[in-house]
Amino acid sequence: MTVIAVCLAGCGANSGGGSASATPQFVEPAATSEAAAPTPSSVAPSLPAATSPGASASATPSATPSKSATAAVTAAKKVKYVFPVKASNVDWHTTHSKYKATDIFADCGESVVATTSGVVLEVSLKDVYVKGSPDGPNNGGLSVSLLGDDGVRYYGSHLSKVQAGVKKGVRVKAGQLLGKVGRTGNANNVCHLHYGISPPCAKVGDWKVRRGVVWPYSYLASWRKGGSKSPVTEVAAWKRSHNCKA
Repeated sequence: MTVIAVCLAGCGANSGGGSASATPQFVEPAATSEAAAPTPSSVAPSLPAATSPGASASATPSATPSKSATAAVTAAKKVKYVFPVKASNVDWHTTHSKYKATDIFADCGESVVATTSGVVLEVSLKDVYVKGSPDGPNNGGLSVSLLGDDGVRYYGSHLSKVQAGVKKGVRVKAGQLLGKVGRTGNANNVCHLHYGISPPCAKVGDWKVRRGVVWPYSYLASWRKGGSKSPVTEVAAWKRSHNCKA
């Protein structure tokens, strides 16, 4: 526990660069993955009990759902969440030093996977952290930042390796290998994955937001058990109240 406490006292993020682009809208996934699709009766317009021969066809209102509404429902049903470390022996905490994030403890070399499907925003392939440096964008060592299809950003750092082919702009699927657990950056020589959840805001370079702004613990607990608890609502609320200022 002493080692864990030391680690929690100094965990951070890595650098990134690039221009900001339009932020995708948050998509709340269906309550359960087994949610059934709407039945035809729930989306088809109801016909009147009787129609007189002279009645105008325009009198019956259309109940056909709009294309945007249908697209939103379809997108929500496709959201899948996966616990970010693929290993049998892992542990994580409800709190974190200085800001809202979680350190997931596992052996170095265990697989780090994509929380959900989405597009890679940032990748750090070189550890340039200098011990004793003040908090800054180099804290995370090797890291990967992912913009999920749900509109939420997921960040993992202190990796020992980033998987070949994982680079900015690449699309990944939920559960796809991103790298390996390590202790680069300011990990205090303890093997673990620093894990942060945040809105994309500037998408790249905003390391204070990227390192984490909402507590991940309850979501990790759900995903570990195969659940689908979504951080979409909490992340969207944080963005509204903080205007992306961490």
